[in-house]
Amino acid sequence: MGEFELIRRYFQHALRPDGVALGNGDDCALLAPAPGMRLAVSTDMLVEGRHFLSTVDSEALGHKALAVNLSDLAAMGAKPLAFTLALSLPRADEAWLAGFSKGLLALADAHGCALVGGDTTAGPLNICITVFGQVPQHQALRRDAARVGDDVYVSGTLGDARLALEVFRGKAHLDAADFATVRQRMERPTPRVALGLALRGVAHAAADVSDGLLGDLGHILAASGTGAELRAGDIISSVAVSPILTSAAAHFLPDFALNGGDDYELVFTAPPSARAQVSQAAHTAQTPVTRIGTITASPGLKCVGPDGAPVTLTTRSFDHFA
Repeated sequence: MGEFELIRRYFQHALRPDGVALGNGDDCALLAPAPGMRLAVSTDMLVEGRHFLSTVDSEALGHKALAVNLSDLAAMGAKPLAFTLALSLPRADEAWLAGFSKGLLALADAHGCALVGGDTTAGPLNICITVFGQVPQHQALRRDAARVGDDVYVSGTLGDARLALEVFRGKAHLDAADFATVRQRMERPTPRVALGLALRGVAHAAADVSDGLLGDLGHILAASGTGAELRAGDIISSVAVSPILTSAAAHFLPDFALNGGDDYELVFTAPPSARAQVSQAAHTAQTPVTRIGTITASPGLKCVGPDGAPVTLTTRSFDHFA
């Protein structure tokens, strides 16, 4: 099977949402965002052995490859529009390609995000996706927009993906049912696109939690020139942390929840006056959110316990070159 037959068979995507004037099959795709909209563009690369295990199911990998990019659009409050795929393959394995394209395009269809081009080549397994979305000009949830006094929130639960990874490494142990649950969180994350859209005009700043809560919140603080005070009891709660992590791996809990990464939840800030609107946005998106702290004028990230006493935080955010 040659390159162009591979593309035709597995990656010819018929979806054409509004905003895609010309899809794949030509030298370039043509995108036409709606009037008053700005293009939001993000690229993520997944490398075998660095970002995913060689044993991962190809359908799950196709899902995750697009999900991590859609998560970036969610953090900007952008509606998905289209994406390109650059794929390096050791060989044209038809069974692998069938699963990968199924997982990839199923998620694309679910979010109305058209595959409009890319490239394939022989080489080590490497997946690079560039995603395009659109957001109203003045409603993007930029990292540099946090304001002193804002509440800090996080969506969903934290730490499950890291727990699954440690089970694979043999450093943690779960029964079959719990492992299946946390493995799903690691291999098939849910991009919080609906929440990002619902937070337009409500939240000030946002980032997706891909490298760990402390590290990704730290990016917001650095860009905004602010600090934050977090409440340990609100983070390590039954809301922000799953019951599996709480009960099965309590000794890992603080580190996995704060630094685990691969959660693809949203950390965001909003004014206290918008608490009812944040609650409504969470309800609309069917995604729970937890208020975990406050943006402060003093630089740095601080944490207090239930008694108000300082809690030492250790940030071990994921770094590709560390």
